[in-house]
Amino acid sequence: MRLALHTLLPLLVLSIGGTVAADCTVDTAFPDATLADWQQREFSGRTDYEIEQEGGLPVLVATTDGSASVLYRERELDIGDRPVLRWSWSVDGVYEGIEETTRAGDDFPARLYVVVKTGIFPWQTLALNYVWGSQVAPGTAWTSPYTDKAHMIAVRAGGERAGAWVCESRDVVADFRNVFGIDVDTIDGYAVMVDGDNGDRAARARFGSIAFGPR
Repeated sequence: MRLALHTLLPLLVLSIGGTVAADCTVDTAFPDATLADWQQREFSGRTDYEIEQEGGLPVLVATTDGSASVLYRERELDIGDRPVLRWSWSVDGVYEGIEETTRAGDDFPARLYVVVKTGIFPWQTLALNYVWGSQVAPGTAWTSPYTDKAHMIAVRAGGERAGAWVCESRDVVADFRNVFGIDVDTIDGYAVMVDGDNGDRAARARFGSIAFGPR
């Protein structure tokens, strides 16, 4: 992506904070039956985001063909007693011949952002960017090649589980503390994204449940 979600630490090969789950055993319903409370911002073309029904449940389907736009929800949430973010997602495939830690390789078949405001201006934010990587090793974490206000964490990588629903879990409070050295008890929004603009790449992903809960 050529720009960050907002004006969103050297390469680290480690797993920060929460855990990565295996197969999905929870509800995969997207939290909203419509996208009325969500907004889209284009960076390079428009990723297609649509709510579809799968097994009687609403699922967000995102498709890119060399485009990059983010679907976000501005929503202040108290996560002091609910620091663990749990979500479900699925990708049709991953990208070949890509170096995700570089600007040229900053394309991902699926992303989930969590954003915290640090001031009154729009650019005063910090963002955790949980990604499904392609070639990077699972657990790799690095600073966005565009801004030190965004940190990337590959909670999953590779095509081994492509086509299947997978559930993930991250301790967001622990991640903000470990990455940015701050303690948070609220967030100011979250977003999903599928992008392929830097390498003119195509991808399709599905997003299901997104919810915060206790440890």
